[in-house]
Amino acid sequence: MTIPPVTLHSHVRALRERAHLRPSELARRVGISRQALHKIETEAYPPSTLIAFQLAQALHCRVDELFTLVPPGVTATLCATVTGDTRVQLAQVGERLLAFPLSGTPGFRQTADGVVRPAVGEQAEPGEVHVELLGSPDRLPRTAVLVGCDPSLELLTSHAAEHAPEVRVLWRAASSLAALEALTRGEAHAAGIHLWDAETGQSNLPFVERLFPGQVMHLLTLWSWEQGLIVPPGNPRGVTGPADLLQPGVRLVNREAGAGSRLLLDAWLGREGVTLAGRRALPGYGDEVHSHLEAAGRVAAGRADVAPGPRSAAQALGLDFVPVQVERFDLVVPDEHLLHPGITALIEVTRTAAFRADLALLGGYDPAHAGERWHTT
Repeated sequence: MTIPPVTLHSHVRALRERAHLRPSELARRVGISRQALHKIETEAYPPSTLIAFQLAQALHCRVDELFTLVPPGVTATLCATVTGDTRVQLAQVGERLLAFPLSGTPGFRQTADGVVRPAVGEQAEPGEVHVELLGSPDRLPRTAVLVGCDPSLELLTSHAAEHAPEVRVLWRAASSLAALEALTRGEAHAAGIHLWDAETGQSNLPFVERLFPGQVMHLLTLWSWEQGLIVPPGNPRGVTGPADLLQPGVRLVNREAGAGSRLLLDAWLGREGVTLAGRRALPGYGDEVHSHLEAAGRVAAGRADVAPGPRSAAQALGLDFVPVQVERFDLVVPDEHLLHPGITALIEVTRTAAFRADLALLGGYDPAHAGERWHTT
């Protein structure tokens, strides 16, 4: 993909009509043919410097009011609603060029590929939009999109950038189920997921088979990790397992529906004989957050006594942790994206000693089988 040229946008017709001049009259004043004026107004070709100044004089305006430079741009599919000028990252997924808005903390630490500029006072809705480019789009075919909830996926993409600097992997944070749904919509090349199926006692595969019937999907091991209950330092409530969540006065903070930790919590409480109605009655069960670190942050701030989540989130905020279950965390890749250079770089870097050592230091991770393909549907 190459950069489209800068184009010149003509406002001559609008200014002529505002001045109540017919095309033939303006052409006569400037000393050009009506056909030449039509080509200038329709941007068929730019005028010479002399003609531009004569047009400005005839229309009583400045030259820069007659013409504006339009930066190079592309048409892309916007993946979220935006208001006002919004920086975006771009990636080619299949036949579509996708635009992912940068907002919040990521907006400050990630490089933008372009900007979407809705009309003043309006929003740009998901769908096709014009993206004004801020740099070369040459790397877009080598850009992969990875969606998932584990913050260590950002560590993985950082190692991949060092391992294969010619490619780029964009990490988009989302719950495990939302990550799979992004794959169904063609908005990602791969999803990092941890979804425990209590009925089969199996991780991830049942959900992939339900959402992608008849499709060839590859499941590769990223790591296993400790999941359990995040509690304040010193564990003042004396929580030893899911049964203690039933104690009076213990307040939860929960993950949103579709999150892997939410599924685990429901399974743990189900084993304790707690029905859906009983779970909903637990203090804080309906208090939902959208990331592991946000859940741990609620506990750290004293706004909750316990949260379901991984040991790494507890360790990151200096909290205590009650282990309950070791769980798989897998990379799901549709067959058509398996050989994408960005996905190849991700898989390769999971096998390096440097990444595995770095990951293990986060707490609760076992990357011994990282990068191994364990199932293809």
